[in-house]
Amino acid sequence: MTVPIPPDRVRGAQEIAAVLTPGRKVALTTHVNADGDGVGSEVALWHLLTARRLAPVIGNPTPIPSRFDFLVPSGADRSDRAAKEIEAADVVVVLDISDLSRLGDLASAVKKTRGPTVCIDHHVSPPRGAMPGGPRLIAPEASATAELVFDLATALTWELTPEVARALYVGILTDTGAFRFANTTPRVLQVASALLGGGQGLDPESIYESVYASAPEGRIRLTAEVLQTLVVEPDVGLAWVTVPPDALARHGATPDDLDGIVEFPRSIAGVRLALLFRQLANGRIKVSFRSLGNVDSAALAHEFAGGGHRKAAGASLEGSLATVQQRVLDAARRHLRLQPAGS
Repeated sequence: MTVPIPPDRVRGAQEIAAVLTPGRKVALTTHVNADGDGVGSEVALWHLLTARRLAPVIGNPTPIPSRFDFLVPSGADRSDRAAKEIEAADVVVVLDISDLSRLGDLASAVKKTRGPTVCIDHHVSPPRGAMPGGPRLIAPEASATAELVFDLATALTWELTPEVARALYVGILTDTGAFRFANTTPRVLQVASALLGGGQGLDPESIYESVYASAPEGRIRLTAEVLQTLVVEPDVGLAWVTVPPDALARHGATPDDLDGIVEFPRSIAGVRLALLFRQLANGRIKVSFRSLGNVDSAALAHEFAGGGHRKAAGASLEGSLATVQQRVLDAARRHLRLQPAGS
């Protein structure tokens, strides 16, 4: 199945190809607490570049979540020495973010890189920390960064091997919420169809099981505890949950185990905006925003120097949990009252 590629994406792919020449060392990285789209995109690109006789490595600011281990080739992930790999690279490729600040401790290493910094991303957030110069493939209308890596490979006639197709399918599957979220476009369904039907022998059920049906017991117990904190304000369509400060440690869980919990309050009838609050190791408070209908999560997150998509966004704020909750909830109530249901 042939999926047409917009001309601007073809141009971006060609500009990226010009710096990805055989023999070059390439460091692939994505944001703190990588998700399926970030991991799937960098793993797919690792395979693509290896086949083109480059020397890619993956170096992330935080470890790859264990549920994506089935994707990662042996020896590809060098996140334990990510800063050194980035500093030694001829080219750095940053995936699924265009904001340097979301690279955490690796931001300074990327700033020092001696070669071009390629950026492949689908977010609409205005960056607080601009990336160093280099080719760009940025399309906010894309459903996932994995969709753009598919376009990159297709435009350049790079082979989509089964390993590449599987990684890209995971990126699309996770960023569209298993094809449930509002960013599930007709085009991304065509891309998913091309990945499944291109002769690569992908098994969508086994991929789903690896990503969504292999949860450790601690993740389920963590989910149950967080949902006990649920608060709902039906008059404005607002709901939120809070992660107790020591909950992850008590359940032997990681931040990745929180993935999807905010969807529970969003699923309540009448709720248009759902929030999840948790304290980060650095003392800041992370807020996840999820919305329905005409409510713009990204616009609200921008008020707190965050960003994301219209239906899914995030921000991190300084202050105590109680103080941050008060600020964000007050802003959320104002935001919802300015956007009445059905308007």
